[in-house]
Amino acid sequence: MDVAIIKYNAGNIYSVSYALKRLGVSPVITAGPELLCKADKVIFPGVGEAQTTMAYLKEHKLDAVITDLKQPVLGICLGMQLMCRHSEEGDAECLGIFDTEVKRFIPHRREDKVPHMGWNTITQVKDGLFTAQLENKFVYFVHSYYVPVNEYTAATTNYILPFSASLHKDNFYATQFHPEKSGSVGEVILKNFLKL
Repeated sequence: MDVAIIKYNAGNIYSVSYALKRLGVSPVITAGPELLCKADKVIFPGVGEAQTTMAYLKEHKLDAVITDLKQPVLGICLGMQLMCRHSEEGDAECLGIFDTEVKRFIPHRREDKVPHMGWNTITQVKDGLFTAQLENKFVYFVHSYYVPVNEYTAATTNYILPFSASLHKDNFYATQFHPEKSGSVGEVILKNFLKL
């Protein structure tokens, strides 16, 4: 199976690559449209800032490549947020795959820390990346911005308020959490993606 990881100016590409290698898959890390289009699966990882990352994707014509992909695509963290229509982070116009906004967490109580960082549970999981056994399992998050619960929500997490831990529309899947840093639960989710 050919798995491509989109190479661009955002972090955590290599941690995703190592996680896949542990599952017996050697991904190609590439920004080449041809390699991305012919891969069986594409992963769009990300740790970074929305506005500068979108500017980079547009400059390198990767925005059009990503939205045109027909095989299963997995966006992770910033990758998921960039798949939405708009982000409050830098007032960024994003890819628009999911017709929803990305908002900044607003702390309500003294104990509400931003970024939301660490382990939290996923609930109301839907088919695709998830099986019923993953309900209430812990996964690892690091983010200051969130996607509200919407028609594409495939799993929910509660921190300050309920938000989308995962999104799904057609061949596009996304997680706000980092499956590559979520231990055995993350491995199951990556395996489920590879089986799609």
